[in-house]
Amino acid sequence: MEWSDSSLWLAIGLLGNAAFFSRFLVQWLASERAGRSYVPIAFWYLSIVGSVILLAYAIHRRDPVFTLAFLPNCIVYLRNLVLIRRTGAGGSPSVGGGLGFGKARGSEQVPDSVETSDQ
Repeated sequence: MEWSDSSLWLAIGLLGNAAFFSRFLVQWLASERAGRSYVPIAFWYLSIVGSVILLAYAIHRRDPVFTLAFLPNCIVYLRNLVLIRRTGAGGSPSVGGGLGFGKARGSEQVPDSVETSDQ
């Protein structure tokens, strides 16, 4: 493990990692709250923020593998946001509450026709 980079760049890299990881926590909490698999809109915004920061860090490090891993991600995340906005996809009204998601909107991972353990 190499910690020889400047403190600023290490902080940037760790911030990117934290943002990218937090999207999983946000999705997990939203799914638990909804009682089904649910991807809130905050997941996509955190994905973009984390990817952009980690891409900048990878470019700084001149790591071609890391750079290529994060380069195309934002296209997918932005496309999901466009699709959500275009379709007005809604989620469970119980999702969003105190988790800072705002209006409950997002893409669902489990179609309504598939039974979940709650049904």
